[in-house]
Amino acid sequence: MSNLPKGNRLQHEEQCIYRPYECPHPGSDCPLTGDIQSLLSHLRENHKVDLQNGCTFNHRYVKQNPCSVDNVSWTLTLFNCFGQYFCLHLEAFLLGSEPVYMAFLRFMGEESEARKFGYCLEVGGNGRKMMWQGVPRSIRTHHRMTWQGVDHDDPNNLSLLRFDALWESSYRHDSLLVFSTGRSPAMYKELRKEKPLLTPDITIMSVGTEIAYGETMVVDEEWERFLDQKWDRDVVIEETSKFPELLFQSATEQRPHKVSFFIEKRKAEGVIQSLYERLGKQGLDVKIIYSSGTAIDVLPQGAGKGQALAYLLKRFKSDGKTPVNTLVCGDSGNDAELFIVPDVHGVIVSNAQEELLQWYKEIGKNNLKIIHATERCAAGIIEGIGHFKLGPNMSPRDVVDLSTFKLETFNPGHEVVMFYLLYERWRRAELENSKLIIENMKRITYHSGIIVHPSGVECRLHECIDTFAHYYGDRKGSQFQVWVDRVSSSQIGSDTWLVKFDKWEQSDEGPQSCIVTALLHSKPETPEGFALVHAHQTWMDGFAARDKSSCIF
Repeated sequence: MSNLPKGNRLQHEEQCIYRPYECPHPGSDCPLTGDIQSLLSHLRENHKVDLQNGCTFNHRYVKQNPCSVDNVSWTLTLFNCFGQYFCLHLEAFLLGSEPVYMAFLRFMGEESEARKFGYCLEVGGNGRKMMWQGVPRSIRTHHRMTWQGVDHDDPNNLSLLRFDALWESSYRHDSLLVFSTGRSPAMYKELRKEKPLLTPDITIMSVGTEIAYGETMVVDEEWERFLDQKWDRDVVIEETSKFPELLFQSATEQRPHKVSFFIEKRKAEGVIQSLYERLGKQGLDVKIIYSSGTAIDVLPQGAGKGQALAYLLKRFKSDGKTPVNTLVCGDSGNDAELFIVPDVHGVIVSNAQEELLQWYKEIGKNNLKIIHATERCAAGIIEGIGHFKLGPNMSPRDVVDLSTFKLETFNPGHEVVMFYLLYERWRRAELENSKLIIENMKRITYHSGIIVHPSGVECRLHECIDTFAHYYGDRKGSQFQVWVDRVSSSQIGSDTWLVKFDKWEQSDEGPQSCIVTALLHSKPETPEGFALVHAHQTWMDGFAARDKSSCIF
């Protein structure tokens, strides 16, 4: 056995085939992870999933009244055949007033092994029969669309947390963060519950058909009115229903200006061409986007991620706020048009889908403003920032000795990020248990300063630090990650700043978060050049800690 250097170890953990699998049960946010055998026991005992055995099987779902579907519902059945285990999913939902059924098979193992198998699903009734043949996907592969910054093969969210720290410490104060995703608002919000995603200033969703602003996600109604031109959703539904090759995606992914399907890769090109012809004859001007090797989205011609970004840039320009630089990042076919928006820099992440890589080979490779990164997901974004020299690209999480990472000018966001990195590493015992660290913490806090805990308990800052010292290593060897979001600061005096942010902790007990308001005062003689005068914490709705009495930062 050999020891890997830190960087190699983290990369190995992200890609290792022996890393644990996530529970594949649909319709729940089950946090359990483990190997295949432990997942099988968990699914049968906790989720009451049936297991059927045999190398051939004829499994039937029978519904007396197929037209009666009240709400979205999922079922899951396990199959043991050829010495392997498979998950058969069935979803029923309403699309408008029409019932839709969707089924697919997933392999309990690695993607490379999944490709060795094939399956056939048959639907019949009233003397008619339709057959679907396909290759199962691994349960490692999330069956829904993902934001390109999110790596579902990175269970510890290492690259995403690296990006979070870089953004909040160096860019949040003077830049706009825009998330562009193929997901619907409902699925995007679900993703935010699963992953440590920062709060974007603007969110582009549903493959560029919906734009929302701020934390409350205020809808851009002007954009929606623009997309109404030459668009009739009912006609799209009617015409696409004539193609048995198209299988509706889930109900949450069907939106006012987006109708989405799954399709076999070998049938995609022919169906897309025929759809353009049929919908054109109906007087519609549409755009059909093929992505991820399995998905088709039918949109208004003026929609798409690229058009949505161009629309935003035009609005910024008309308001006299044209960005100095714009960096876009993508991993699938529906991201291609982002890279042809004028004057943007582009990063195609290393784990990009085949159709985007083909586009890059044929069209984008000679564009010096587009790179194919060597890093995956959010790490690819950081690589792009450095490649194009757009600003700092050293994430605070990449710094081994935090005491050496200083800025020439005071930046409250940077100091907040660094403080909570120290907090995380202290509790994970990734720092030396040194009295010097505790002494330095006291030097950057006023002796008479007060912290108000989310429970309402007031505590002197130095007493809180003494309590914190006893927590050294209490999270060693367990899941424990800390990050901050929405850091904002205002200079309210010549040497005083008011800083606000959301502080998040993720542990085995689940996520917890509080809203923090802090008062900082310039103090040149301290190691950081400032001192904390006062802090007030309030639990975020739905994310209070189970133990609400402990008084640490």
